[in-house]
This record gives sequence, structure tokens and C-alpha cells, in this order.
Amino acid sequence: MDDLLLGVDIGTASSKGVLARPDGTIVASAQRPHPLSLPRPGWAEHDGEAVWWADFVSIARELAGLGEGRIAAVGVSGIGPAVLPVDGAGRALRPAILYGIDTRAMAEVEEQTARFGADEILARGGTALTSQAAGPKLAWIRRNEPDVWSRTRRFHMANSLVIERLTGEYVLDHHSASQCDPLYDMRAAAWATDWADEVVPGLALPRLAWSDEVVGRVTVAGAAETGIPEGVPIVAGTIDAWAEALSAGVRDPGDTMLMYGTTMFIVEIAEAFRPEASLWSTQGVFEGTVTYAAGLSTSGGLTVWLRDIVGREFADLIDEAAATPAGAAGLVVLPYFGVARSPIFDPHARGAILGLTLAHGRGHLFRALLEGSACDVRHNLEVMAAAGAAPARLTAVGGGTKSGLWTRVVSDVTGLPQTIPVVTIGASYGDALMAGRGAGLVSPGARWNAPADQLEPDPGTAATYDALYRVYRDLYPATRDAAHALARVQEATAAADAG
Repeated sequence: MDDLLLGVDIGTASSKGVLARPDGTIVASAQRPHPLSLPRPGWAEHDGEAVWWADFVSIARELAGLGEGRIAAVGVSGIGPAVLPVDGAGRALRPAILYGIDTRAMAEVEEQTARFGADEILARGGTALTSQAAGPKLAWIRRNEPDVWSRTRRFHMANSLVIERLTGEYVLDHHSASQCDPLYDMRAAAWATDWADEVVPGLALPRLAWSDEVVGRVTVAGAAETGIPEGVPIVAGTIDAWAEALSAGVRDPGDTMLMYGTTMFIVEIAEAFRPEASLWSTQGVFEGTVTYAAGLSTSGGLTVWLRDIVGREFADLIDEAAATPAGAAGLVVLPYFGVARSPIFDPHARGAILGLTLAHGRGHLFRALLEGSACDVRHNLEVMAAAGAAPARLTAVGGGTKSGLWTRVVSDVTGLPQTIPVVTIGASYGDALMAGRGAGLVSPGARWNAPADQLEPDPGTAATYDALYRVYRDLYPATRDAAHALARVQEATAAADAG
């Protein structure tokens, strides 16, 4: 029977799986939607059992039961950094606290920054502490949920939970660990145990491995639950955006991925480790590689928001926006409808739509939302370039590439071309590639994903977008104090409603 590689990714709104041959040919795929819990403003959670593990089991059983060949290796990725505390038996003690869209631990961010020093944290971990960091989230649990903390023995991200359930091994990949600031030392490529002893005393930290490293084999119990044969090797996997970047062939210095989805993420392979406070500097998926990363908390989610308000189908709104000239007749959007992530890292920023008149309609609004997220992309890419890592090649992936309009807007706003690969199935495809490398079935230099299309910016829109971008860059500092005041009102209202 043919060797097959199973990749599964656990995302924000759904989990996806793929079966691929060692040459990259896709045999089958599966998807499971799941809920994102937003129990309070600034909180974002997943149920580790009912979402992470249940989705993996369901997808694995479907794909393993197809009879198209034998599963020879498995790779897993997921949203991150996330924090799921578990007890000594590996049972989840509370819902997982998700990545930077969850801002509950800002007091812990400030305290840890003061304790260890902003410059020292940046130099050692590569990233300033923000709502993205896992260390403050763990400290939040320790402070605010002492009963949970007293029973916590380990913590998991999505990939490490699945690995432990499949193999019995407690292990985390270096890239995911490098987003556990301030618990990881980038230069040593190891846990910063001295700082960890202060932040999470008594918590067992997982063994570290590179993403394509085999870390265990499926046990009898893991096989019985998932349908994956006993003894199949499992690689360490990683966080979803980095698996998706790999799937699109982003692996050499200057290669940059734009991941179009509910949120948007940017990953660039860097020449060397050079910390930049406005970005995330992290380990790559392979030993010896480092990356810059940037993230938008609201991008595709903005269009979902508008669709739900106006009650129209996406296809209609896209057509109306495509028929609207560049610049949306003088509208500029600050896309901070959720927490503002890189490069400003302001959890109290808020969204804005400037320039509205009675002449503006749905198409103008939809286009302006896309242009606002594109301005955020341009801002992040300019910060990368200023840090000495100007993107050399942009590759677009994710569900947001399908309409064609969003990617076109981003190329026009940034003035940069983008490549769209043949396969945009996502991180699960990169997981399968990592599994194949770890099992020795895929050569280290293999590239599965060929380019399918090349988008070139329209020079006729450059003057319009340059002018609107200048307004965009001025808008946040001009409205910051007012936005912070409104954020305080919103937080007080939410607290009163909860009480």
C-alpha cells in the first residue's frame, strides 16, 4: 500500500485535515467547524476536549478509514500561542486561553515587563511582552484561578495536547516555545528556567523539539481512539501560521507569507536573530531558522461583521466593492475592531471609519474595510523593512484569497506583487510535509507547492492609495486618547452587565 502523510490543523473557527502522498499529491481532506468562545470582552477561549481533541479524533478517523493507503507519519498544528492547563492525568482544567486576541493578562504583561526589564526581555526572548505572550496568561491563571492552578501540572498548546494523547509524550516545538515569552531564551534555544521558576513555579515545562522531529509513536490507546495505526511516528508540529507558511514554500530569507483569514498573519524568514519591538522574533520550524511575524486581529472578520449587519451574501458585497473605485470614495478605516496587534500593540485601540457621507453605500464600506486591513499589512511590512528584513517574495494563502478582490487590494495598497500557490488548503498541508520530512519520506529540500498565479499591483491606483495611507497612519495617533476613553466606557459597561 502507498505511504500517506496525515496533517491536521486546529484553527480559530475550524479544524482541517489532509492526507497527502510523499510527492505532495493530495489524496483526501476533511474539515470540522467549531465555536470560538468569547465569554467576556477581551477573552477568547477554546474547549480543549470538545474542540482540540475531539476535532482531531473526528478528522483522523475519517481520513484513516478511507483505505487509500497506510498512514506513515502524522503532523499537527494549531492556533497559538495558547494555554491549556491540565492535571497530572492530562485532563483539561479549564478552557484554553487563546493567542493575542485574548487580552485578559495585560496586568501580568506590565508586571513581568517591570520585573525582568523590557530591554532584557526583548534581547533574550526576541519579543516585547504583549497580549500574545503565553507567560502572562499562565500567571493570570495562577493569580485569578488558584484552585485551577493548584491542580495544574502541565500546560498545552493544541499540537502538544494531541501529541500527548497519541504518544504519551509531553513535548513542544521550539517555535511554539519561543512564543511563550518570557519563558524561552532565543539565543540558547532552550527554556529560560530562571525566569520560568518565578513566573510559573512548580509547573513542568515540556521537552523541546524541532517541528519536523519525530517525538513519539502512536500508542495502543491512541490508535484505539483515533484509528491511526499503532507505532506510526508523530512529529512535533507547530503553530498554524508557521505550518501554513511552510505549505506555501516560505522557507528562505526574504520569503514572506500573507495568511488571509478571519485574522491575518504575516511570517517572514529572516537572515538572523535581530529583535524588533514592533514585531515577533521567533524560532522557525526548522533548526537554524528564525522568523519575523506580524498579526492583525481583525481582517476578514471585518467583512463578516458588515455582512451580518447588512444581511447580504458575500458574493453580492464583493461584486459591489469590486465595482467601487480604489479609495472607496474617500473612506479610511482603522481596522482595530479587536485588539490592535503588531506593530502598535495597543489593547485599548478601537476601530474607526472616517470620511462617511450620505453618498456612501455597502460597496464603499466593504471595500474600505479591505483597504483598511491592507493599510495595516503595509504598515507591518514597512516595519519589517526598517528592521533590515525587506520582504523579497510575498506568497498569499488562506480562504481570503478565493474571491480575488482582497489580494488585489493588498497588492495595490502595498505596491508589491503576490504569488498564489496551487494549494491553499492551509496549515494541514504543511503539517503533512513536516511529517514526511521527519519520517524520512520527504527530502529536506522538497517543495510541494508550485505557483498558480502572480498578482501585480496596478500602478494606476498608487497615488490614491499613497494619499489614503498617509491619512491612515495619522488617524491612530490622532484618535488614540479618544479610543482609550471609549474602551474604558466599554469595559465598565461589560463589567456592569456581567455583575
